[in-house]
Amino acid sequence: MTDRHHLLVHGTTFAAVGDRGDITGVRGSSSPDGLFVRDARHLSRWQLTVDGAVPDALTPVADGDAARCVLVPRVSRQEPPAHTLFREQAVGDGTFVESLRVTSNSPVPTTVSLAITADADFTDQFELRSDHRTYAKTGAVRSRQVLDDGLEFSYRRGEWRSRTTITSEPAPGYIEETGTGARRLVWTLDLEPHGTAELLLRVMARPHGERRVLPVPHSPAGLHEQLMVLEGEFMEGVAFPTGWPELAAACARGLADLAALQVPATGPDGEELRVPAAGAPWFLTLLGRDALLTSLFALPYRPRPAAATLLALAATQATVDGGPDPVAQPGKIVHEVRHGELAHFGQVPYGRYYGSVDATPLFLVLLGTYTEQTGDTALARRLEPHARAAVGWMLDHGGLTSRGYLVYRADEGGLANQNWKDSPGAICSADGTRASGPVTAAGAQGYAYDALRRTAWLARGVWADGTYADLLEQAAADLRDRFQRDFWMRERSFPALALDGAGRQVDALASDAGHLLWSGLLDKEYGAMVGRRLLEPDFFSGWGVRTLASGQGAYHPLSYHRGSVWPHDNALIALGLARYGLHDEARTVAHALVDAATATGHRLPEVLAGYDRGTHAEPVPYPHACARESRSAAAPLALLTAVGGV
Repeated sequence: MTDRHHLLVHGTTFAAVGDRGDITGVRGSSSPDGLFVRDARHLSRWQLTVDGAVPDALTPVADGDAARCVLVPRVSRQEPPAHTLFREQAVGDGTFVESLRVTSNSPVPTTVSLAITADADFTDQFELRSDHRTYAKTGAVRSRQVLDDGLEFSYRRGEWRSRTTITSEPAPGYIEETGTGARRLVWTLDLEPHGTAELLLRVMARPHGERRVLPVPHSPAGLHEQLMVLEGEFMEGVAFPTGWPELAAACARGLADLAALQVPATGPDGEELRVPAAGAPWFLTLLGRDALLTSLFALPYRPRPAAATLLALAATQATVDGGPDPVAQPGKIVHEVRHGELAHFGQVPYGRYYGSVDATPLFLVLLGTYTEQTGDTALARRLEPHARAAVGWMLDHGGLTSRGYLVYRADEGGLANQNWKDSPGAICSADGTRASGPVTAAGAQGYAYDALRRTAWLARGVWADGTYADLLEQAAADLRDRFQRDFWMRERSFPALALDGAGRQVDALASDAGHLLWSGLLDKEYGAMVGRRLLEPDFFSGWGVRTLASGQGAYHPLSYHRGSVWPHDNALIALGLARYGLHDEARTVAHALVDAATATGHRLPEVLAGYDRGTHAEPVPYPHACARESRSAAAPLALLTAVGGV
């Protein structure tokens, strides 16, 4: 049986190790193992042997901020193990550190041989996805150099340069070739009776473009302590609910994860920032929509990520049409920023990618909400040109003026769907037929409505531009009227998921209707009908509201967006239910999500399967979900806002 992968995360660095702390580099699993920094794999093998054999895990690695396991040589029941190995690993910024303590169980002196087989293939994360794509890397060269106290792997392709340096205390006795690109570092340790010896191994990744001189970490314990300090700072001053300990635990776990998921970014004036990454393992980078929603959820308790996110997204806002990204248009907020080799050489479009219809209105929603809740008008004044440009995009390229709605078209080579349900086929009719032509997604219209109203408030109260405020308020009112006319399915008393290119309703019953409650787009009567409908059994699994109601031809409990349960989706629904006065329904959703978190160590994953709680008493994980995801980490905070601590 294949080891489970255990994630260690710190900023742009993560390691995925198996139950024994090993990295195999085997492809084909739902998530990659290795040490990754800025989208590149800087360790692809890291395998321990003891006297030439793989040890057994007496205590396997458990999920946490550090990886710890206890290993013993593989022996029979009649022959107790001669040694016990205590292995601890942790990651820091561009670093991976391991301590390996070997204790003799023998009353006489013994000798043990330890070896680590290491390799660094510098593979881009996009090469490890299960989409069967291959990428030409002409002229790529990998090299290896033996050092006095370890080994260095290097990679170059044109101007691209990366390296991984491995050092140890004590230095390995020798380093041998393996017949592959890997190298084996070997130590021979003499142990006194019941004595102990320790190895300390440090891996320093130097990704392309890294100019900082990073400190060399002393030990896994030191790195773990650094992360604990970050987590403590993130939780400082937050009043956790005393009457609902399970929600308090989920909030604390979420804040700790958010601390680890902060990645560097740059503001409009080159200032250094830390913003929430979307999630590990696949999206440990800035994604506009994800960072905006995460910041909105955390805003009442931790406003600093919101300010940083707004500045980082203002700095990456599109200013011209097209260029390297054909979907970039003036005023549009970026969807995804990547730093890997394939993005650098233009082999994937995501270096700075603008394929999102909803990041731009959400930028305005966050700016207005941040200003209202914090009273910080300085940021709103500084970002006024960016906000006006974002409104300009919505009215012009976005389609509000010409088509009456925000509209997107499938991007060849990029994303077919550009709302939050961005998987192929996610926008579909009840029978599963995909929407054709330009798509008008319902949820994005709610965000646009809220964005117009909040920006009007800024224009009137902060920018002293009443004329502009009047224009935006009228645009919002007109959008609301159009939406209820064009999207409302009278025979089903529910809004359509989308309109297709011909203006026909895409009639799947979907959770996106709950986002319309959050944004306030529906009138009170329609909103109450939608809110109560979302709690009926075909929608509500017992762990949350499904993305698509069961019983429809399109439904599948293990589909990414057509029947699964997303915590952040449900957090928005809970906030929307509370907005419309449906407090009992909001509490039902909140309790379901908190129960799911409690069953999974108080950490909500990116997405859960849509199976009914009545048929399976534990939440079923979605097989390809991000194990650490910023929107899910912040979702308990949104629940606390929606229903309080009861």
